[in-house]
Amino acid sequence: MNSTTTQTTTQTTTQTTTQTITETITKPEYKFLHKVPNIILLTFGGSHAYGTSTPTSDIDIRGIALPSREEILTMKCKDKPIVEPKTDTTIYYLKQAIQLFSNCNPNALEILGTKPEHNAIMNNATKLLRNNSNLFLSQKAANSFGGYATAQLRRLQNALARDSYPQSEKEKHILQSIKQQSDGINPPINHHIEQNYATLNEHDIKLYLDKSTKTNYDKEIHIDINLKNYPLRDLKAMLNDMSNVIKDYDCLNHRNSKKDDLHLNKHAMHLVRLLIMGAEILRGGTIQTYRENDLELLTDLRNGTFVNNDNDANNNSTNNDYTTVFEIVDKYEREFKYARKHTTLPKSPDVKKIDELVIELNNQTLKEATKWTHIITLTLTKEYLDQ
Repeated sequence: MNSTTTQTTTQTTTQTTTQTITETITKPEYKFLHKVPNIILLTFGGSHAYGTSTPTSDIDIRGIALPSREEILTMKCKDKPIVEPKTDTTIYYLKQAIQLFSNCNPNALEILGTKPEHNAIMNNATKLLRNNSNLFLSQKAANSFGGYATAQLRRLQNALARDSYPQSEKEKHILQSIKQQSDGINPPINHHIEQNYATLNEHDIKLYLDKSTKTNYDKEIHIDINLKNYPLRDLKAMLNDMSNVIKDYDCLNHRNSKKDDLHLNKHAMHLVRLLIMGAEILRGGTIQTYRENDLELLTDLRNGTFVNNDNDANNNSTNNDYTTVFEIVDKYEREFKYARKHTTLPKSPDVKKIDELVIELNNQTLKEATKWTHIITLTLTKEYLDQ
């Protein structure tokens, strides 16, 4: 795809997106939103928020709602989101949203960084939350954005490995993916992992390839564990993380269709987007969900522009060369690692300042409730006096 075509597509997508946010939520299938009180933020999620949507892209709606007056005063604030699968809508209540923001959850943070014109609601509470989004930014973004990016990279590499490697090489690749999950962007498996597991010494766990007794297996991954007085739950979590890598690989074990190739291209696009956004945050920037300066690159990744394809008589991919894609990934991964190493962000967000923000947001609810109570009281009093 040439630059002119990409820019034209981008402009069309942007115009469509900005014109349909309000139109979208007024459709009959979104009537349930009227039953959710105190919504202070309602915006696009996914490709429409990033600017990478196509005419066939699903529309995702994301939002945030304040607790009610009763919930605030009884300290029974909801902490689970409202999820409406038919319309791909998720509304987070403030309590859960603050927790996700404070942990630099990528899917949550991007709600705060959408374009102003992509928001269907823009009141004082909305502005207060969006204008203070920097309070949530910390070094936790290195693990959160890095972790999401690693998962995308693992899916991409595993699928490609399945297509081209002999069994022993596939197993070697899975082993590398397990190690990469912790040793690439995240801390290594055999080092102290502060946020996930109890401390491990260098020789406590060893992963390696060895001969297999299983049918159709030349080699398989083995593990040596030498632990004493180690928390069982931490060990279970660690083994589950390793198992999930193998599970992801097995799920891609029948990857033959053109549709699967499109999914791989989307993995590549989201991988690069996460690395770019993560590095941007770690450099001390703001949350920019709409990727205006990266649209051409992201669109080309999604469209497979950088993949050299060989197709059979049925137009199914028989051999895809992702060399250029991985070169692009390597470039942005280096930038991400540099930003992580040199970031000036605090290790954790300032809890006191976030609490002050939450207090002010909850005060918005209490003020509104007090105002309406006062109006109702005056109305009832006037009716009583007129009798």
